[in-house]
Amino acid sequence: QAENSDKSSAESDSEAEVEQVSVYHKLLATLKTSPESESEEEEDGSESEEAGESETEMDSEGSQESGEADGGEEEKNDENITHFSPCQVTGTDTAEQALGQEPADGADPSGDPSRGVIEEFTDVKHESEFSLETNFMEEESGDGNADKRDSPPSQASSEDPFKQHIDKEFEEKEVEKMSTLPKTSSQSKWPRLGQLTFSATLEKCKPLKADKEVDVKQLHLHKPLESTWPKVNKPFLSSVNKASDPSFTPLQRELFCVMNTYRDLFYPERNALTNGEEIRHVYCLHALNHVLKANAQVLGNNTKRRDQKPGTVGDDHRDQGLTRPKVLMIVPFRECALRIVHIFISLLEVSDKRKIDVSNKKRFKGEFGSDPEEKPPNLKRPEDYEAVFAGNIDDHFRIGVAILQKSMRLYAPFYSSDVIIASPLGMRTVIGAEGEKKRDFDFLSSIEILIIDQADIYLMQNWEHVLHLMKHVNLLPLDSHGVDFSRVRMLNLNNWSKYYRQTLLFSALQHPQINSIFNKHCFNYVGQVAVRNVPLRGSISQVVVQLPHVFRRLEAESLSSVIDTRFRFFVDKVLPEYRDAIMSHTLVYVPSYFDYVRLRNYFKKEDLNFTHICEYTKKAGVCRARRFFLKGEKQFLLFTERFHFYKRYTIKGIRNLIFYELPTYPHFYSEVCNMMKATDSGVDATWTCTVLYSKYDAQKLAAVVGIDRTAQMLQSKKNVHLFVTGES
Repeated sequence: QAENSDKSSAESDSEAEVEQVSVYHKLLATLKTSPESESEEEEDGSESEEAGESETEMDSEGSQESGEADGGEEEKNDENITHFSPCQVTGTDTAEQALGQEPADGADPSGDPSRGVIEEFTDVKHESEFSLETNFMEEESGDGNADKRDSPPSQASSEDPFKQHIDKEFEEKEVEKMSTLPKTSSQSKWPRLGQLTFSATLEKCKPLKADKEVDVKQLHLHKPLESTWPKVNKPFLSSVNKASDPSFTPLQRELFCVMNTYRDLFYPERNALTNGEEIRHVYCLHALNHVLKANAQVLGNNTKRRDQKPGTVGDDHRDQGLTRPKVLMIVPFRECALRIVHIFISLLEVSDKRKIDVSNKKRFKGEFGSDPEEKPPNLKRPEDYEAVFAGNIDDHFRIGVAILQKSMRLYAPFYSSDVIIASPLGMRTVIGAEGEKKRDFDFLSSIEILIIDQADIYLMQNWEHVLHLMKHVNLLPLDSHGVDFSRVRMLNLNNWSKYYRQTLLFSALQHPQINSIFNKHCFNYVGQVAVRNVPLRGSISQVVVQLPHVFRRLEAESLSSVIDTRFRFFVDKVLPEYRDAIMSHTLVYVPSYFDYVRLRNYFKKEDLNFTHICEYTKKAGVCRARRFFLKGEKQFLLFTERFHFYKRYTIKGIRNLIFYELPTYPHFYSEVCNMMKATDSGVDATWTCTVLYSKYDAQKLAAVVGIDRTAQMLQSKKNVHLFVTGES
């Protein structure tokens, strides 16, 4: 839809190009501000603060409201996506503190973490120590007992989900079926996850049954995870946890039950406030379990090959991919990577006396940690905002992690890493584009587990980076990178890696773009599991102001025509009703930046009395636009969803509200409506709220008004009037 919108809008080529490339880095930089500038931006409504704005800002205003309020947009001409502006908005957290308590290893610190360009550093000092080719099981385990699961096959190892999944062999015909045949699906309801859809291609899909109780010893966890997981996960366990299941919360138990079968999983109910860390811990357990088993298999086979008598024909030890990285974890901010590494360390440390050796820890803490001094103390933001933007929120990073049982190597070169933790932008800049000389994506060729966490945030960043990544995972490498082909699994040599890759996708919401990733880029032969719960009550029930809501339906012939149809509907049917001066203080909420540019250009062309705020608007332009709108000097305010996502300012003075499209995040609907209570004019009887929607907005509509109302509204072609009192 973004592409169609781009073509249909009157924006300049440069604006469209920058939206694709440099996106939101300059915006993120503005989050790192001093308490003084924040309090000025907040404009508490007092005249003193408004008067406190610098005279230079006012002088530069003149007649260029349509020019300088765009200043931030015009400012984004730097299209070099290898630059970023790191920013920290909150204080330290447990992950950073835990790392800080560990002794530094003397590695060269990175210096000032607020550097302006990503400094590529890779640890070459520990290459042989972490090499899978030159280490052996005895050295790895430290006691003469190699992991018994990698000794002669036993019943336990044959039942291990890892072995079952990776050892499955296919014929060419079966692989062709996976590529061409439609998936069969079935439904099931689980106690905690709710409504699940199971789908598969090769065989008739049989739904899993949720394990009511889980014995850690039966999960085939690699040591030391059996002993460390209950301790690491203890903060999430309540006192009411069953004695028979002391290790997992109900949500974790059901999620791990799916993960451990190596099915793909889409869970769209991740919440940074409630279950975010709970989910992060359980997918870290699964990823680490996979890596330890895979490495133990290689080291065990190294030992067998070493101990073979000269001249004897050895067994076929095919235990590797074409490249070493097995797990790719995509997260939005450095803080997320910090927490993941901390969880890995905790899971590998059997006791306080047996600390694992972590190389480059000091450097890692400097580059991924945050300074508690940098958080302005007077910020008033919703709790979910504080949870999402905790710690270091720089969005341009990538780091390789190599893991052996008693040690971890941070900043490992990608081709010597087991796990890669990165942001979509961090991946985009290393993958590059066609025609670029310096680009590399061979290290993605043998990814066995892909974890995409907080996928909804990438909709607010640049979704193109995620699509670009998905197109480059599990391709045949262009170079051999020194691999021993006698050890490479046949599935990798046959270029069938994508059929064995497990994808775990976590999001705060259902969205067509996220669904598309799961449906079009996931080919797991085991099948897929998607959580598909419908919202019974929408976010409209959280609106606390008494307000009439008018939902106006527009008829579009196809999904591709919705963008143009919406624009014409707004211009021809909605806007004329608001042109009258009586309908002043009208805020137009626009989720898409492309639609925003199109509307802004139309408003300029029609010479309407308006101001506008988007994610690229400079601080001075934001202050000015908010003040003009509050005082009624500007009749309209165009307002983008991304600006609201990154700033969460309360816009005062709203009397009429138009949702040009339903919000991406359902709770933004009630948040923006509730901004009206900040208006002290006492004219609530004249407040209005108008929402534009089409039949293609069913998911967003259900999240706002609930599933029952949505069904009625989609069946009826009439406008729907709702009067909300906060109890609806």
